[in-house]
Amino acid sequence: MKVPHLSLITLALLVIQLSSASGGKILVFPLDGSHWVNMKVLVEELHAKGHEVTVVRTSDSWYITEKSPLYTSITLSGPNRFEENFDTFLHQQLEIRLQNKHPSRWSRFWTRVQIQRLVVYQFSQFHKGMSEMVSQMFEDENLMKSLREAKYDLVLTDPGIGGGAMLARWLQVPLVFNVRWTIQGEAHLLIAPSPLSYVPFTATEFTDKMTFFQRVSNVLRYVLGMYTMSQITEPHYKPLVKKYFGPDVDYSTFFLDADIWLMRNDFIFEYPRPTMPNIVYMGGFQCKPPKPLPADLEEFVESSGDHGVIVMTLGTLIAELPLDLTEEIAAAFALLPQKVIWRYTGQRPATLGNNTRLVDWLPQKDLLGHPKTKVFVTHGGTNGVQEAIYFGVPVVGLPLFFDQPDNLSRIRAKGGAMIVDIAVLDRQMFADALMAVLYNPSFRENMQTLSRLHRDQPMKPLDRAVFWIEYVIRHKGARHLQTQSYKMSWFVYNSVDVIAALLALIFLVVFICIFIVKLLWRIIFTGKKVKNE
Repeated sequence: MKVPHLSLITLALLVIQLSSASGGKILVFPLDGSHWVNMKVLVEELHAKGHEVTVVRTSDSWYITEKSPLYTSITLSGPNRFEENFDTFLHQQLEIRLQNKHPSRWSRFWTRVQIQRLVVYQFSQFHKGMSEMVSQMFEDENLMKSLREAKYDLVLTDPGIGGGAMLARWLQVPLVFNVRWTIQGEAHLLIAPSPLSYVPFTATEFTDKMTFFQRVSNVLRYVLGMYTMSQITEPHYKPLVKKYFGPDVDYSTFFLDADIWLMRNDFIFEYPRPTMPNIVYMGGFQCKPPKPLPADLEEFVESSGDHGVIVMTLGTLIAELPLDLTEEIAAAFALLPQKVIWRYTGQRPATLGNNTRLVDWLPQKDLLGHPKTKVFVTHGGTNGVQEAIYFGVPVVGLPLFFDQPDNLSRIRAKGGAMIVDIAVLDRQMFADALMAVLYNPSFRENMQTLSRLHRDQPMKPLDRAVFWIEYVIRHKGARHLQTQSYKMSWFVYNSVDVIAALLALIFLVVFICIFIVKLLWRIIFTGKKVKNE
């Protein structure tokens, strides 16, 4: 049978099109723990789009498996002891908070000082371990040669650690950040204009409407916070930059040289503020429509009737609490008519009610998307807060560490949450907060409003993120979206030199004018005096 000439042309064009649609080669340098949960969502989607993904991991990785159908792994020798160190650090911090239960101003101040000292020490040790791992990687000539020969199209990394940015610079390939936090602080504060008059610094829990004294506090805490961050990371990463890239490379801008910043929030969650052309917002990118619950869990949820269900989890890092605190929480739940699903792996509290079910793991997204879920009790991690917004579920917050108080304060400011201080929590206080959120309809209405705003956008956040990753691959970078601001010193950025030059010029002009007036005055009056004589 003779194939028509037109069909042969069509077939040839189709073959060419398919060959040109082949995916890129992406090297992923992730941060372990809950950050990997975020990164894995991108890895899954990139794999589904036909991209070849390689993931760098440590031999004792907590979440990142060596074998996966989604990616090829490169395992760096450990031990890094990420899980062990982080677990110890979190429990030490929680213990400090629970030991200082007196609500006096001095007690709260001393608690903050102790926690700050612990944070500085533990994070300094963490970055020390990371820098040693990165140094070991660069010293492995065979590994670095294989990475160079692989000819990756870009490096996708979490800037909460410094290795990915250094690797992208060494390989001379475009760099994309999956970011909210960096080794130098919150991402916006590093690359976007951030007027402290209405941009609250992390952990202040201020809104964009600050009083005079709040603005004073905001400035002071910004200066102290940024200085502290530099002291935590610079001693470890700065020598690496100097050793492997030369003394002329500016450390302060080294980790800001990303083509695209995929920001894990949006302006439903964030307060309005200036941004930059290469920041792409993908808040809630991990959120998906709920799947059916397992049969036993569905039966338990349906048994709640009209009262509905409360879901509680404190994230992947905290699966148990001190027993006395656990018993207060359990006793509060027992006072309510709602059914409770609580992710908890510690000792079973004696005050646990018949309405509460303890589980080792729960399908958080599927439960939040269930119509019978009335309240979400959470520690305030970014993922959980954004999922609560996506599904429109009001929140009772028990913030523990890091950005959690700040995250929850933003939801509270928008009318969708109540926050309970876990250091002074008792059953009545916790029950009151739960009942307020359960029976005051404004909390659910406000979260439903945020949910509608979040969903009403022309493109899904995950699709937008993948588009910009592929955009960088297609165009071999996105340098045209970068501003020069991050390469400037604060002196130049704030035009201090220009202002000083203009002030000097004004002073010179005024000085010359005064000199001329004095000179004329002397000539005129001296001339008159001579004439009179």
